[in-house]
Amino acid sequence: MLRERRSAVVLYEYPFNEGIRTMLRLEHLFGRLARLVPRDDALDHHYALATIFEVMEVAARADLKSDLLKDLERQRTQLQGWRGNPAIAEAALDEVVRRVDAAFDGLNRLPGKAGAGLAGNEWLMSIRSRISIPAGTCEFDLPAYYAWQQHPPERRRADLLRWMSSLDPLAAALRLLLGLLRDSGAAHRVAAPGGQFQQSLPPGKAFQLLRVRLADASLIPEISGHRLMVSVRLMRSDTEGRLRPAGDDQAFELTLCA
Repeated sequence: MLRERRSAVVLYEYPFNEGIRTMLRLEHLFGRLARLVPRDDALDHHYALATIFEVMEVAARADLKSDLLKDLERQRTQLQGWRGNPAIAEAALDEVVRRVDAAFDGLNRLPGKAGAGLAGNEWLMSIRSRISIPAGTCEFDLPAYYAWQQHPPERRRADLLRWMSSLDPLAAALRLLLGLLRDSGAAHRVAAPGGQFQQSLPPGKAFQLLRVRLADASLIPEISGHRLMVSVRLMRSDTEGRLRPAGDDQAFELTLCA
């Protein structure tokens, strides 16, 4: 749910359906990969490989690829409907449509599920079968993997990038769709008397994502929502990590994305 943090400002996101929840989880994993792979330490590359396996597991959902293709097609249809609108810059619209088309084509060309090609790599699958076992990848259990960790960082990184390449179309589609979704919402300031906020949602409009931006990093939102209402209760953790209601009047930035 936590998306980004700048100084004391923290942005939380809450998905309204399972599809967006899966997309956010995958985005989180791809973000982790982007930070781990450029590093040189073998331990960082171990966790990068573990993250690739997590992406494969999340992406193994049978209908994920088809759902993303449908979302891209829906976005393309919606964008094409804006042509001729004097409030829309045609050049900017053309660029977004081009990006949607590229993401659709890249994902559509993937054979089977994302990362399916890696499942045929016996060496990788031997690591995957043991990586979730506590200390299951010790050198005496997987000497070939231990030897790989001794390679120069550049060689390990090249291997990781090669394995990740089969996941790149999935990452590109997610990045585009989530970016368009976030851009669809307008942020506004709301009050939370006593640290609590509720808002009824307009009937007939299906929101997919709620964003809460807090200027006080000590506040932790408990968010719940459905098609009719959203609720945010602001909490603080005590010295033992238990969450307690903040209790005082607060204000934060709220964005609803459809």
